[in-house]
Amino acid sequence: MRECSGSFYAELRSVAAQVDSLLEGLLSVRKYGASAAGYHGITDRLLDAMRYGVLGGGKRIRAFLTVSTARAVHRAEEYSDNKALLAGAAIECLHCYSLIHDDLPSIDNASLRRGRLALHRVFDEATAILVGDCLQSLAFAIIADADAAIYDAQVRCELISGLAEAAYTMVCGQMMDLSAEGRFIEEGSSCTTLGYSEIRALQAMKTGALMRFSVEAGAIVAQADAVTRERLRRYGDLLGLAYQIADDLLDLKISSEITGKDVAQDAIKGKGTFVALYGAEKANSMLNELLRQAEEVLSQLDITTDLLRFITCLIATRDR
Repeated sequence: MRECSGSFYAELRSVAAQVDSLLEGLLSVRKYGASAAGYHGITDRLLDAMRYGVLGGGKRIRAFLTVSTARAVHRAEEYSDNKALLAGAAIECLHCYSLIHDDLPSIDNASLRRGRLALHRVFDEATAILVGDCLQSLAFAIIADADAAIYDAQVRCELISGLAEAAYTMVCGQMMDLSAEGRFIEEGSSCTTLGYSEIRALQAMKTGALMRFSVEAGAIVAQADAVTRERLRRYGDLLGLAYQIADDLLDLKISSEITGKDVAQDAIKGKGTFVALYGAEKANSMLNELLRQAEEVLSQLDITTDLLRFITCLIATRDR
């Protein structure tokens, strides 16, 4: 595994800053109903909560994957990140919505997110639910809006379809995650321990679907050929699984001050993870193997994959 260079982190920060700027604009112009006459006070509160949930210092890894993939595939001498950044911003809205809803008292009941109080702790639970609803809608509006004319019709349709599939799959994975905790066990019944295949399916859906689409969105924007797209989907699948295992390992051993969110919760809630099933040492071996496979897939591509390779390094060494 190669080392993560300073230039890579600089590129990651640069893309994150561009996505934040784009999202800042989208959540400042009151374009999506927040300026409805007579409702300024209520809608301002909603918009303030949306801004809190979205502009909270995320690394924007998913958007970075979209931009990096588009750059890798696009061979034209003149290339702009604009199309990929717009898709990345949409994906980040969907991701933030999922985090806000995950943190709700009825789901994970988390207090911290990205080093700050979870949104429902700052505002209230009802507002947090509505913020998530708005952000999911906004994700599609960003791509479908007439102002996104930088996409041709085919690209726009593929992005919307792919984002919808990722969102649906992610929610199915979240439902499986709750089921794994024993939430829906009838009285008198016992909770069934998940095995390898069930945990892999759960994590491929809950975390992997959006991670995979983040890669695929870059390929769609850059209009990659079918073979390249399929290999990039495979890379995204492996990366998503690896990311979740790395997250589960962090939950086990790193403090809240470092991760910026509640830790040691997986074991308490009985979540279905490879760490719980096999222990930290074997889970770490699985993580390294997934990242090795991801690197191998990239080596089969006839494109420049340096930034995508550095993402595997970031996952291997992340501490938050």
